[in-house]
Amino acid sequence: MADTTNIRKNFTGDIMDELKKVSWPSRPSTFRLTMIVILVSLIIGVYIGIIDILLTKGLEFITKFR
Repeated sequence: MADTTNIRKNFTGDIMDELKKVSWPSRPSTFRLTMIVILVSLIIGVYIGIIDILLTKGLEFITKFR
């Protein structure tokens, strides 16, 4: 049976080695990209909200004639 403690230490060590190779973005870059994601999300949310309102009003208009 394998020694699970040794496997865990080796796995954790491998993870730490890989994380040292990662190119992390700078703080200004992270902030800028986060603002872009928030802005695009808001734009898409407003777009979907407008479409929803228009479809609701259209459906109310169509079903009013029944």
